Amino acid sequence: MTRPAGPSGWTAPADVAARVRKRWASGALLRRRATGEPFEPIDVPLRGPSSADLAERLDAARQWAAAIERAAEGGRAFRIEMVSIGGRHLGRSALPGRVVVDTFEQAVRLLGVGGRDGAVTTFDELLRISATTPAAREWVLANPLRAVELAAEWPAILAARDWLDWHRGSGRYLREIDAPGVDTKLVERHRSVLARLLGVSTGASGFLAELGLAAKPGSVRLRFDPRVLGMPAGVTEATLRVSELAALRPQVRRAVIIENEVSYLSAPIPDGGVVVWGRGYDAGSPTALDWLQEAAAGGVVDYWGDLDTHGFAILNRVRGHLPGVRSVLMDRETLLAHESRWGTEPTPTNASLPRLSAAERELYEDLVTARYAQALRLEQERLDWRHVVRQLGA
Repeated sequence: MTRPAGPSGWTAPADVAARVRKRWASGALLRRRATGEPFEPIDVPLRGPSSADLAERLDAARQWAAAIERAAEGGRAFRIEMVSIGGRHLGRSALPGRVVVDTFEQAVRLLGVGGRDGAVTTFDELLRISATTPAAREWVLANPLRAVELAAEWPAILAARDWLDWHRGSGRYLREIDAPGVDTKLVERHRSVLARLLGVSTGASGFLAELGLAAKPGSVRLRFDPRVLGMPAGVTEATLRVSELAALRPQVRRAVIIENEVSYLSAPIPDGGVVVWGRGYDAGSPTALDWLQEAAAGGVVDYWGDLDTHGFAILNRVRGHLPGVRSVLMDRETLLAHESRWGTEPTPTNASLPRLSAAERELYEDLVTARYAQALRLEQERLDWRHVVRQLGA
């Protein structure tokens, strides 16, 4: 709120403008004008001088009234309704009692948003260039001020919208967009707006999937017994696309999924098996591989993560894709054997993890309730390596 105009907090012209600006900020003024709806007058009661003020601060009262009248600009900014105030020694005086903004034009003048480069002209131009794209016109009407902010890029946004619509289901990469003035950065920057114009998800993956465009392919980094993937002897590590690795359908005797990269690189490769770098896990991870799901169902896939609340949360998420996966080195024996190497977890979770086994859930609850230490964490790379090799071998 602006500073009061008078010593008693009299309403200032800026306070009047602030009331009108609230209506403007909602987009209602521009939207009603564009759709032909009648203007709703904005009534602003004024707090002005009292009878006592007229007697004690007559000059200040006159200056306040003059300021209100100047701001009205002869009725071009707003209409003033006068009230009669009685003074003990001066009789009755007429002072501004309320102001009313009766028209859209008055509101525009009061706020200073008219003119050739003003918001009103810009909004009208946005509606004009969006006229042939109903979804775009509807979005501009629903978001007038946001649309005005995007005015400089709006032609390019419309061009991007057209290209994306024309290439639905094409399987092309977004990098291939060649609409005038459009590049992938613009699409990414305004993805939420484009999603509304196209009627698709605003999320990055959903946006591409629902438009039928190609997304960055998922990949898997793994170390392996060369015989498993049919690789030449001496080739023991590769990063492959999930789709290509799925097509190989290796018959693994055992798989170990490890979150930490250095631990992944250090772990021994099982005979006839693979070691997979977990990287935190999401839906595009190796869990999408049919052969890994089959191996997990057969009880030959192990998961090794940090011994902390988030480590168990990731294990719970992995089991959503690989129900049969076993945990390794995430047990109470390992935790208590490494007390001298305990650390602190920055932001523990206490989420419900329904896919943990009874023993895992009990240890997770001990971590959540700080049975052994507050925010206890035992990171993978801090485990004694002989203990690791012995447990992995078992």
